[in-house]
Amino acid sequence: MKNAIRKTLIACAVTASFAASSGAMAQSFPDFTVNEGAIAGALGQTFTADKITGNYVEVITFAGSETSGTFNVSLKWNAGQFVAGNGSTPVASQLGGSASQYGLYALYQGTGTFNTTGSGTVFSFTPGGTLNLFADAQSNTVFGQPANGALGFSTTNTADDVLIATGTPTSGEGRLDPSLSTCGATNGINCGSFGASSTFNLTAAGSEYFVAPNPFYNISFQSGQLNNFNPTGTQVINGSLDVIFGGSSEVPEPATVAMVGLGLLGLGLARRRKQA
Repeated sequence: MKNAIRKTLIACAVTASFAASSGAMAQSFPDFTVNEGAIAGALGQTFTADKITGNYVEVITFAGSETSGTFNVSLKWNAGQFVAGNGSTPVASQLGGSASQYGLYALYQGTGTFNTTGSGTVFSFTPGGTLNLFADAQSNTVFGQPANGALGFSTTNTADDVLIATGTPTSGEGRLDPSLSTCGATNGINCGSFGASSTFNLTAAGSEYFVAPNPFYNISFQSGQLNNFNPTGTQVINGSLDVIFGGSSEVPEPATVAMVGLGLLGLGLARRRKQA
């Protein structure tokens, strides 16, 4: 099973990179089914998707020298859309940011090491940390940014929030490369990517929301895009972050997970070029 998951992830990264140059789409993401009626106030709609897209803000604090050391990271992710068709087709849902829609958000904390060379900075995540996924029925949670990466985001207006899944980060890698042609000097976006994996365990409420497969996948894979920053002190970073799920008790090598992030970054750049 471990090899199968690894091959699937590599295939996703390779095909996504290929799509960046040719427009081809041949990815393979595992399907899951959502019952939105499990959220208070939502209509009883059920649909199938294979990816959740969204955006994140993270606070990361570096310790050590300018070229190597450790980091602590605290991240807040807001889900924006469900996607089907192997990551190609938006799915109509009640997920959104307005008062008439519900929200999904995750809070993540982790640690790792970094190493900076002439070709950029490589980040390697250390197993351990926390991942908590919440449903926000009224989409009204207010978040407070922590002072450093060792602290979690604070939350208020959470009376209607429900914990639907928990997890522990298991592996991950990322690369920041300001020399990339996509890393514009004026806006500093698309300057690298990252991929990470975590265990994923539904709560009782989560099992009413994610209804298939049953039992549900026990791994979440996160792949995202990095805006430019200096790997020193405490930095605040934001960007896009997508989630897919896997169903093995083992996780792929960190470099394999990072390949997914790199591949999806290329795909995102291709889409931006088409829209321009």
